[in-house]
Amino acid sequence: MAGRYAQALFALCQETGATEQVAADLAAFAELVRSSADLQRFVKSPVFSAEEQVKALDALLARVEISGIAAKFIKLAAAKCRLFAIFDMIRDFNLLNDARKGVTRADVTAAEALKPEHVEALRNALADISGGGKVDIAVKVDAAIIGGLIVKLGSRMVDGSLKTKLKSIRSRMKEAG
Repeated sequence: MAGRYAQALFALCQETGATEQVAADLAAFAELVRSSADLQRFVKSPVFSAEEQVKALDALLARVEISGIAAKFIKLAAAKCRLFAIFDMIRDFNLLNDARKGVTRADVTAAEALKPEHVEALRNALADISGGGKVDIAVKVDAAIIGGLIVKLGSRMVDGSLKTKLKSIRSRMKEAG
């Protein structure tokens, strides 16, 4: 369902030339909702009627200056009782937009912050793996992985973390002993 909504929105944006503006507005809306526990409950709760959601979104979107196609799309999702799936719709829209631009997204988890030259080397290596297109990297720091990297590129994931390697060694030792 989210994919159908995203495809329809993407097609409309392509026709009107508003793809980048809509992508920015949807990202702003997603960040706004993620930053507020109350808004998260509002979006996901079946307690609110479609009319209540649309009315509240009217005021909220006007206040944060999200208008045009993005605002109409968000309100349409609410009117059709699909607001609970808005994050999936936004994700699918972004995937379509990235494919149009030839961009691949990678999520990288490291034990400590990466230096800019390491991020650039990783970007180049991932671009080679993904077919030479542009790669956007989102780096997350998680000291719990101890060392190494966890890289998600599209549907592929490589876990080269020290934590995972230690767990693997521990389980092999238990099997042997």
